[in-house]
Amino acid sequence: MAGQDLPSGTRWVSDGRPTEAAALSTPAPELPPAEVRALVGRLYGIDGSVKSLAGERDQNCAVECADGTRYVFKISNPSESVSLVDFQIAALEHIARTSPSQPVPRVVRTLDGRAHDTTTLADGTRSTVRLLTYLEGIQIRETPRTAAQRVAMGKGLAELDLALRGFTHPAATHDLLWNVSAAHRLTAQLDSLVEKPRRALAQSFMTRFTDHVLPRLASLRAQVIHNDYHLYNVLVAPDDQARIIGIIDFGDMLHAPLVGEVATAAAFHMTGNADPFEGPAQFVRAYQAVLPLTELEQDIVADLMATRHLITALISEWRALRYPENRAYILRHNPAAWEALSQMADLSRHDARDRLLTPTRNGTSS
Repeated sequence: MAGQDLPSGTRWVSDGRPTEAAALSTPAPELPPAEVRALVGRLYGIDGSVKSLAGERDQNCAVECADGTRYVFKISNPSESVSLVDFQIAALEHIARTSPSQPVPRVVRTLDGRAHDTTTLADGTRSTVRLLTYLEGIQIRETPRTAAQRVAMGKGLAELDLALRGFTHPAATHDLLWNVSAAHRLTAQLDSLVEKPRRALAQSFMTRFTDHVLPRLASLRAQVIHNDYHLYNVLVAPDDQARIIGIIDFGDMLHAPLVGEVATAAAFHMTGNADPFEGPAQFVRAYQAVLPLTELEQDIVADLMATRHLITALISEWRALRYPENRAYILRHNPAAWEALSQMADLSRHDARDRLLTPTRNGTSS
């Protein structure tokens, strides 16, 4: 793995394996379906057809048995440490114990009772594997956006965060580029933006983050957060597209400021309305009805919403150049990120905050 493939600031964990920055520079495993089927059969005693699922860092497969039961088999990026897999598994099992009504996947144990195992890839590297239950439902991205759906998503995320409150794990503070609270580590990537207007736009929001957000983060409440609660990772019922029946992909979890969770999720609701703040405002209002933000969190949540779009643009453009064969998947959020930054460019940070939070403060609807 070449060092020049990594963003500035990449660090390495104590066991000599790279952090998540390196995982973004290491290709996902590509076990053939027949090998996946055999591996699942050997480890879990489950036989089923194998279908590839989308993924950025890991290889994800749907396994369907003859009786219709389905599972998700995950083959981790070989750069990902076992401690991170343990962290994600422990979080799911914590939720299952403390808040069993949460619609999250359940961990399936191997025949010998293990939560995960390992396999050797074609190049000789070792990769961690695990099996989860498959959650039925429709990805929200495939449904029409509605206010009722955004309200359900806001409340649903707040309830998930409450379920995660108090959960700890040694790997929870791992290095993660997809962390809005650490956006400054991507500053060097600004120079890789070829188009000068985009580079200037990105620089202005990076400056807003470093000047107004970064110095205040240490004083904010923090906990383990999902950190990737968007339209691809939330499933709704086919007959009621405002009823959430699944929350998936816990691969970006970490311990971080709670407001970053809200801002990250709200950022994905800026598209689809004439007023780009209408959707995020509905979402944040619903979240706060269950889990209110503090005054300081409210002051910077719009800044962090913009920061999420900033890191999306920077990471996805770098990744698309590194892996052109996966360009479509990597860049799926890129156009919306640039559009959102352009929409927020002429607003002061206080105006953006008020546009986002006024419905919450005065009780009116967006």
